[in-house]
Amino acid sequence: MLVKEYRMDSLKVRIKRRLEMYLELDIDGLRKFIIDILLRLKKLTVDQLHKELNRKFNISSSAVGSMLGYIHSKLGILHAFKESYKTPIVYSLKEEYLDIIESALTKSTSKPA
Repeated sequence: MLVKEYRMDSLKVRIKRRLEMYLELDIDGLRKFIIDILLRLKKLTVDQLHKELNRKFNISSSAVGSMLGYIHSKLGILHAFKESYKTPIVYSLKEEYLDIIESALTKSTSKPA
C-alpha cells in the first residue's frame, strides 16, 4: 500500500514537472489556452477543440490533433476513448490530475512574460 502511494506521488511529481515545462515553452499563449479549455470542458474531440481555438488563434485541425496527441501521450493527463472506428476520439482529463493541472496553469500565468 505504501509503495503504491509512493509511486502515485512520484508519478504526479513527474507529470507536474512535464506540464510545467510544456507551459513554460508557450510563446503565444496557445498551450495555456488549450489546457484552460480542457479544464473547462473536461471532455472534447479534436473538432470541438479546433472550433474553440479558432475563436482566438488561426490553427489547422491537424495541428490541433497533433497537440492533443502530444498532451495525451507525453504529458499523461488525458484519457483517449474511441467507441468505434467510425467515431472520433474523445479526450477527457484524468480526474486524479486536476489539482496538478490547475496549479501548473496558475503558476505559468503568474510568471512575468
